Amino acid sequence: MSLNDHSIGSRGRLARRATLITLIAGASFAGIPLAPALAVEGWPARPVRMIVPFAPGGPTDLVARITAQRLAELWGQSVLVDNRAGASGNLGVEIASRAAPDGYTLLVTSSSYLVNPALYAKLRWDPFRSFIPVTNIATSPNLIVAHPSVPARNVRELIALVKAQPGKFSYASAGVGTSPQLSCEMLRLATGIDLQHVPYGGAGPATTAVLANQTPLGCMAQPPAVPHVQAGKLRGLAVTSAQRAPSLPDVPTMIEQGFAGFVTDNMNAVFLPAGASAALVRRLHADVVRVLQMPEVRERLASSGLEPVGNTPEAFAAYVRQQIGQWAKVVKDAGIQVEP
Repeated sequence: MSLNDHSIGSRGRLARRATLITLIAGASFAGIPLAPALAVEGWPARPVRMIVPFAPGGPTDLVARITAQRLAELWGQSVLVDNRAGASGNLGVEIASRAAPDGYTLLVTSSSYLVNPALYAKLRWDPFRSFIPVTNIATSPNLIVAHPSVPARNVRELIALVKAQPGKFSYASAGVGTSPQLSCEMLRLATGIDLQHVPYGGAGPATTAVLANQTPLGCMAQPPAVPHVQAGKLRGLAVTSAQRAPSLPDVPTMIEQGFAGFVTDNMNAVFLPAGASAALVRRLHADVVRVLQMPEVRERLASSGLEPVGNTPEAFAAYVRQQIGQWAKVVKDAGIQVEP
């Protein structure tokens, strides 16, 4: 992937796609109306596959495995987490989109589902027509961190520092077009500061790069960075949640630091392939909510910097539409490019 070495034609296609995504994001999931409610008695009667379009070890994989374990206990059937990493999450999503809508294949994915439609000129799946949103299982804010050698203790001090030394500072992220990277691009666009993006192949390598001071700054999902901030090996400059994160109570929000409305997060959500019945959607939603009400599940998520959600299918569908429109605008305004 690269940011700037693309033809004008490629940039134009992606810009037009971002504009189109922004416009249609306000529409409903009209292309995938719920099928008439059918009985789901006896479901599941065999193992269920849960596709995660990322490698093991990341936040989405963690959420999927916690959920899968408890669903298996509820159902008396195995729930197999199937990691299908590749193409920034697009490979696994495409595989899930081709599955039968019978409840035996679930997709658990991240905010890449919301961003990739604006980043890629050609996708073999459609965010509005290929899936039915079930619920956002758990979310975490993004986190802006610095190596302790950086003489800035909050975002305002960071802005002043970068403006005084243009061209010096770079930030690590899990990759081009990830929600954390786009959060830092929002900061760059809002302030005009000169920050160079250094994409890594996942949250783990990005965190390691800042710990080693290979890049002085990092924009990442909260879970992989929390223990290092707590241990003083990284300095938390800001979280992008509306309120401070319970796991990092001393790290201020972007809103507290003067950036009104600056709220971004990373979803970890479950979808069903289009065509699933309304009864199946409701049953899966209810069972995921039951899992999220278990104290041990909530404790495990919280300890990793994740907050349980469990919103209704209707509320989650509205969230998906809003987020796709929001990120399409950021992608377009920042001129972010990926290989077609």
